[in-house]
Amino acid sequence: MAHEFVIADVFTDTPFGGNQLAVFPEAQGLSARAMQAFAHEINFAESTFVLPPADPRHACRVRIFTPKAELPFAGHPTVGTAAVLAHLGTMAPATETMIFEEGIGPVAVEIDTGDGRCFTRLVVEQPVERPPTNPSRRMAAAALSLAEDAVLDSWFAGLGVRFAFAHLRDKAAVDGAALDRAAWSANFARAWASAMYLFSGDPSPGGELYARMFAPAFGIEEDPATGSGAAALAAVLAERLPEKEGAFAWRIVQGVALGRPSLIEAAAEKRWNRPARLTVGGCTVITGEGRMNTFPGY
Repeated sequence: MAHEFVIADVFTDTPFGGNQLAVFPEAQGLSARAMQAFAHEINFAESTFVLPPADPRHACRVRIFTPKAELPFAGHPTVGTAAVLAHLGTMAPATETMIFEEGIGPVAVEIDTGDGRCFTRLVVEQPVERPPTNPSRRMAAAALSLAEDAVLDSWFAGLGVRFAFAHLRDKAAVDGAALDRAAWSANFARAWASAMYLFSGDPSPGGELYARMFAPAFGIEEDPATGSGAAALAAVLAERLPEKEGAFAWRIVQGVALGRPSLIEAAAEKRWNRPARLTVGGCTVITGEGRMNTFPGY
């Protein structure tokens, strides 16, 4: 049996930029093994599989796979899947909010296609995970093949997907980083988080950040755009601000080193001195479609 999929470039308004995504809009009948095999065969950072919801009030259930593993949540697959469903006209008119059932629970996605482009924004209202200890600057620098003084700060945080964050001195340090497999294996492969999210830029509200992300444990050597990382980063940056209430936003540029520039709009609303509502959004461009066959045993 053949299953159709749509290819989308997420967090960009330019074809062949952003982060690639394969969306299977009618994945009924596919086993988890087949979904994993399809994601491995396509070999994008993630592929998504759309299924009927458990709760009829929700739009659908979305399962997310990297080439190596299923994820409970990820940003670019969530906003990209919403854009694809809006493009197909199966679930959303020009402007609407859809609720996806994902591994972390219901995720709202706002859709706006009113100006001729497709902009989608996920909304999450749950606390970011933080462990009691953080990686040292020395450990982060070693894993990224950098001098220790290039790392200003490092910490663990996650929202469905966990990351080791490294705030670097400048854009040159971000561009010059390269994953040292031995140091990464020794310090991060079995740590609270193994994926390395590195960034520089202005962390004050309204600032622009420049980022890269390495996740070899998920089969992702480098990710062109990481929405779940952007959400967790916005939460931590907002948490560190002196203001106890307010809404704060950042623009995150990623994927430049891969020739797939991406622009992510991330924001955090702070209530009672805690980040309470996180949003991550961007444009999506539909670039192609195809079919994958199932085989006995899958």
